Amino acid sequence: MGMIKDTRDYVADAWQAWNRFWFTPTDPATFSLIRLLAGGMLFYTHLVWSLDLQAFLGPNGWLSVDFIRQMQGEQWSVWSVFFWIEQPWAIWCVHIFALVVFFCLMVGLFSRSTAVLGFLLAVSYAQRISPGAFFGLDKLNCMFALYLMLGPCGARYSLDRIWRLRQGETNDAPASASANMAIRLIQLHLCIIYLFSGLAKLLGENWQAGTALWWAVANFEYQSLDATWLADWPMLIGLATHVTIFWELFYVGLMWNRFTRPISLWIAVIVHGGIALFMGMITFGLTMIFANLSFVAPSTVRRWVDPLAGRVASMLTGGK
Repeated sequence: MGMIKDTRDYVADAWQAWNRFWFTPTDPATFSLIRLLAGGMLFYTHLVWSLDLQAFLGPNGWLSVDFIRQMQGEQWSVWSVFFWIEQPWAIWCVHIFALVVFFCLMVGLFSRSTAVLGFLLAVSYAQRISPGAFFGLDKLNCMFALYLMLGPCGARYSLDRIWRLRQGETNDAPASASANMAIRLIQLHLCIIYLFSGLAKLLGENWQAGTALWWAVANFEYQSLDATWLADWPMLIGLATHVTIFWELFYVGLMWNRFTRPISLWIAVIVHGGIALFMGMITFGLTMIFANLSFVAPSTVRRWVDPLAGRVASMLTGGK
């Protein structure tokens, strides 16, 4: 009987811990900051398609709709609104509508509605440009768009919040279980990304030899800042290469431990900041840093962002 009771207690404790992890109401500050940053990235990266819209999205563009359907074969089932419109003016209308949606998501106007529309549109673009121009940045955009649908992403740092203040609302944004669930999903998604990235690196000869960082920064195809001076520091190259693998493989443990989390966050800033500065992948590097902000506590976000957000809200509400 004692063993049965111990088992029941263990299961009950595990169930309570599971519920606390996923459904404990939390301040939506971190979630709202991610909406602001990810919405801005969605708007900017899709605005870039405007430079040659028909080549990217037109039915006879660089990757034609017929070519994509042939690649998919009889099992062709991917969905994109751009597969079903052919007229240039219609493509432009959808594109401009999408940019308006992404902009509204960024500034937090009709946040819950624009989050749903933003996800559908982001996936529509991704399916149309795949596989020719579908990279890590596009996958991260879709990841953010998916999880922003799940919670009150406009609870803070948004025009929705300013509108409520103008209407006389004085209460603080309430804690939200759905905001916590969405943040947890982003965190777990990141852990999976880094784990499989680290495992893939283990198979690479340059990573095993400790020279992968050198080949990355010395590649003229991607080089934006000259870092060939690292050739004089082979030990530093080897150390940075192996630290990167270790960090990715054990990211899940480093981030969930409150003592090692700050160190791991700074490594994320250094790694992805380095990718942005030295390899020219600025948008990808920034987006990965935005994703890592999901591990920053709401109290820390409010300490950083609230003073500026308060001044902006005061200007827009006339000091109310």
